[in-house]
Amino acid sequence: MPKTAILALEDGRCFEGTSFGAAGTTTGEICFNTSMSGYQEVITDPSYRGQIVAMTYPQIGNYGVNPEDGESAGPHIRAFVIEELCEVPSNWRATQPLSAYLAEHGILGIEGIDTRALTKHLRSLGAMRACVSTELSAEEAVEAAKASPSMAGMDYVKEVTTSSAYSWDAESRNWILPNASAEIPGPYEELPPVRHRIVAYDFGIKFNILRRLRQAGFDVEVVPSTTTAAEILEKNPDGIFLSNGPGDPAALGYIHEELRQLIGKKPIFGICLGNQLLCHAFGGSTFKLKFGHRGGNQPVKDLRSGKVAITSQNHGFAVDGDSLPEDVEVTHINLNDGTVEGMRHKQHPVFSVQYHPEAAPGPNDAAYFFEEFARLIDENKTA
Repeated sequence: MPKTAILALEDGRCFEGTSFGAAGTTTGEICFNTSMSGYQEVITDPSYRGQIVAMTYPQIGNYGVNPEDGESAGPHIRAFVIEELCEVPSNWRATQPLSAYLAEHGILGIEGIDTRALTKHLRSLGAMRACVSTELSAEEAVEAAKASPSMAGMDYVKEVTTSSAYSWDAESRNWILPNASAEIPGPYEELPPVRHRIVAYDFGIKFNILRRLRQAGFDVEVVPSTTTAAEILEKNPDGIFLSNGPGDPAALGYIHEELRQLIGKKPIFGICLGNQLLCHAFGGSTFKLKFGHRGGNQPVKDLRSGKVAITSQNHGFAVDGDSLPEDVEVTHINLNDGTVEGMRHKQHPVFSVQYHPEAAPGPNDAAYFFEEFARLIDENKTA
């Protein structure tokens, strides 16, 4: 039977709801995501390690969970906060309801929360530590939230990175509607031939990034976050990819140093945490955003072309544009708050974006960056 559950924030504000998924007590930084769909991708995104996620869209779980849509092998969130749970999913791809999936993986869920009030509170006061519990009183849960570690200074990459290198050979074809086209029979498009061989640092890489890289003609070897620059260069790849990931980029000095040694040696493309790590490798700095950018509706302007894209984002830290050296150019900005969303090196074949061109979930306005990376490698080979 469902239990009463408490969501307590470190500033003392509490919300009472009903539990689903697993029971118990957990703590973490609470944040909100404004996507209207894609809850399974959010739950399984390694970038959410150490966080309690609240969805602003009111009804969650209506299309269930299926094995194809996960962004990693399992959930990474500490707890899931929603307004209303759909117990009976309606979708032919679903294999189980959301509540059963969370219970299977030991993740706490709480429904019946006024997520609009919660979101307004976090937007006003900023991201903060929180506790979700089916066991503690409101007062005890507030104290548990206060006692939990801050996201600032945390290295969660070491918890989510692969333990050993591997070649990505999982299914990467684009899923399409059955019989959607007479020219493309069946549910999948065929993959293009391999054009380039790259190495991808796994700081918490999403499966759809790997799928998109393969769809753009890349053969990908994924390596742990502790891989040295010397080990990368010994493999002699055509390019190097820096993935998304969780935690504070400033706490990853051991990665900054290795990336610094790779700049100018091979073409490099970074996404999300990869963008922030490149900033530190360049000699710049990052800072914590008040409440972060999480959702599929973030407007980003390309300063080179003037075009605006609606993007998928998930980050709580940002690059300090003023800290970048003169040989690094800011190429993209967020139109909501003016923060840095992309940059490139003026002399070396290195560029990165703060948002997620692979989406999952979200719009595909920025998917062209994978082809841009391929062109950069072609140009570097020619040079």
